[in-house]
Amino acid sequence: MNERLLLGLDIGTTKVTAVIGELATDHVLDVIGEGSVPSEGMKRGVVVNLERTVEAIRAAVQAAERVAGVKLERAYVGVGGPQLASFTSHGLAAIRRGQTITPADVERAIEQARVFPLEGDHELLHVMPLEFKVDGQEGIHDPVGMAGVRLEVEVLLVASAIGPLSNLRRAVQASGLDLAGLVAVPYASGLSVIRPDEAEMNVVVLDIGGGTSNLAYFKDGRLAFAKVIPIGGEHISNDIATLLKIPFEEAERIKQKYGAAVPELADPELVLEINQSGHTAGGIPAPELARIIRPRVREIFMLARKALEEAVGPIEVVASKLIITGGSALLPGVNELARRDFSLPVRLGRPGGVEGLADMVSSPAHAVAVGLLHYAKQYGDEKKLHHSHLVKKSPYKSNASPVWERIKSFFKDFF
Repeated sequence: MNERLLLGLDIGTTKVTAVIGELATDHVLDVIGEGSVPSEGMKRGVVVNLERTVEAIRAAVQAAERVAGVKLERAYVGVGGPQLASFTSHGLAAIRRGQTITPADVERAIEQARVFPLEGDHELLHVMPLEFKVDGQEGIHDPVGMAGVRLEVEVLLVASAIGPLSNLRRAVQASGLDLAGLVAVPYASGLSVIRPDEAEMNVVVLDIGGGTSNLAYFKDGRLAFAKVIPIGGEHISNDIATLLKIPFEEAERIKQKYGAAVPELADPELVLEINQSGHTAGGIPAPELARIIRPRVREIFMLARKALEEAVGPIEVVASKLIITGGSALLPGVNELARRDFSLPVRLGRPGGVEGLADMVSSPAHAVAVGLLHYAKQYGDEKKLHHSHLVKKSPYKSNASPVWERIKSFFKDFF
């Protein structure tokens, strides 16, 4: 298998998206294939029909492979759903007097932080160092080589319920793929849409997907909080279908074609023709459609803001920018509504940091899949890429274990 070929697989509620990337010798990530197909086997990030999910994964991957002209066997897969949770934990390691801190000391502190009383039905996905302290001195990102007797670390632990995770694994493997890695969906979204000039800022990323919305808070470029909101674009379509008494498919169509989150942005002269059972059932002014859409969008924002503030504090204090991404972010007026509800500068997040067929994945709907490629590029397969020239060298490589190499690589190379 070509180690430079990477596959990101976003298995969502409404669609499955596969994106193939290739690592060039200059460490540039080229997109060489993309495939998206409707998904009917998932609900709110959870597999509810294994057979349909497997079929959708196969179809999306095969579509991407046809464009790329390659065959892949392994995929980096996004993990979402309300069962995703994040926690902070504290670790401590004693340093012998007269000695400096080594990578092994850092790993001891991190391993101690991993011993967190997670619920028995959860599996750990990520262990991410946020900050180190040496003898009480805060704000240290790389303590190796420093003198001290007490090393402390604050880490973010991201976990998912074992049951849904097992079914996701089963669906991927039944489609003929091996798992290269599991990545929290909110984390993947942030990796693809945060720009280099925002890397040192405190940024909130809200990815409004089909069945759920993924919330991530990045502090100084590092993931510090992640949560999945159990409401997404599908709920907006359900509201339209219920209030207008039309099929869901028709509601989805008019939402995508004519929908807006702010009635003032809708054309007051436009009356939409609604199809029901193949016949025109009447019309609705475009501003009225927006008035149906707006409450659900505001509910998503309200739940996201509440979750964030409960975890990290008042949003106006802890964050400097909000990035909205995901398929529903394309609704006109979403950014304007977000500015009112979050009191923050807001921008639309489009996947970046890739070349090649970049135009194929420029939509916010591709944020997760492209973020999975960024994760794969940064971490790769430890056993196969550890000595590759594609991975930048650490000054401590000869003594450091793969875990510390990945931590240093993240801190130094990604942001």
